[in-house]
Amino acid sequence: MEFGTIEREIHIDASPEVVFDVVSSPEHLREWWPDEAEFPPVPGGAGRIGFGDCTQGGTWVQFTVVDAVPPRLFSFRWTHEEGETAEPGNSNLVVFELEPAGTGTLLRMTESGFRERGWDEAKIAARYAEHVTGWDFYLPRLAVYAAKVEAGAQA
Repeated sequence: MEFGTIEREIHIDASPEVVFDVVSSPEHLREWWPDEAEFPPVPGGAGRIGFGDCTQGGTWVQFTVVDAVPPRLFSFRWTHEEGETAEPGNSNLVVFELEPAGTGTLLRMTESGFRERGWDEAKIAARYAEHVTGWDFYLPRLAVYAAKVEAGAQA
């Protein structure tokens, strides 16, 4: 296996504007992905996201916005060490591309940067597998949540 890039494509029953908000806003992210999210959703915005109860052994992960182009593109770097500036070689890059599709949105997600980290093959394979499992769990939650937000916006 190559372990270079994770790619997913899903259709979401919500407008690109709603989906953009759902993938870029800390308030919305908390509803489908991390338990905590603290970052300004603008290019260069640095912060963190938390998994589990961070006061009881949960994990904070560094998070830096790369691009925010409503309603078409949101990207960020994450998993770099605290105190480091996110860049190729020390972080993974996640890109959400949004495209109108019928009455909803086609979301293309890619995550890259595993091989550029300088890890040995075993660590690359393990991290890649963890992230594949994570995205396979969280992206369907994103679709369900965005559809609920869309329905609420139309109510």
